[in-house]
Amino acid sequence: MITVTEKEVKQIPVLELVDASLTNETLPLVFFYHGWTGCKEKVLTQGYELARQGFRVVMPDALYHGQRQVAGPAEKHQLEFWQIIAKSVQEFPLLVKAYEQNVGIYQRQIGVSGLSMGGITTCALLRVYPQITAAVCLMGSPCPVEFARQLLAKIPGMEKVDPAYVEDQISQLAVIDLSQEPQKIAGRPVHFWHGSADPMVPYQPTRDFYERIKDHSYAENVTFTTTKGGKHKVSYLTTLEMAAKFHEYFSK
Repeated sequence: MITVTEKEVKQIPVLELVDASLTNETLPLVFFYHGWTGCKEKVLTQGYELARQGFRVVMPDALYHGQRQVAGPAEKHQLEFWQIIAKSVQEFPLLVKAYEQNVGIYQRQIGVSGLSMGGITTCALLRVYPQITAAVCLMGSPCPVEFARQLLAKIPGMEKVDPAYVEDQISQLAVIDLSQEPQKIAGRPVHFWHGSADPMVPYQPTRDFYERIKDHSYAENVTFTTTKGGKHKVSYLTTLEMAAKFHEYFSK
């Protein structure tokens, strides 16, 4: 039986999922991040499948989402999209340290995954934290600078904003842009999944990133699955693939 526990860890609301028979064991730790306007409860399917693999699974609410809503729904924070991801990146080591001190992490095995905005967060975390063991990005992007330009171009009224201000804001994303320093993957196992017809997070930049790095030694353990015609939705089969990838990675 999988138990689901609501917690606050370092004042961050999370759901923790674990096999009831393993609750007091030291287990690999896997984080799963939800998408834009979602919440931790919306990704319970992914959490369950990860927990069934024998991992301790932690699913945080991102800033302005779920229990962290401030002055209305997340949609009101569209212009703060990248700040939300940056906040998750800043909070990550706090969560890791808390779990390391309280229950331990088996063989320092730390996984990260997420869908959509959570997939973008996953790639950002890979860029910043070498202690991450493995990752699976579901319909996210390792190219936040490029993606930010695309998003801003679609926001009404952006033509009235000072271009210098826009460039300054975009340039700050470079520190979490995996595509700008892909060697930070450093041989770690990383899997990408994307639907080729995704209207929200474009498929081609992520595929192009994979094609550019796949023959380098630092990316020898990077893989990619395409769902032809797939849109912006993670299927149950893709969820099972994601969980199986972590089982494979942590069994080696």
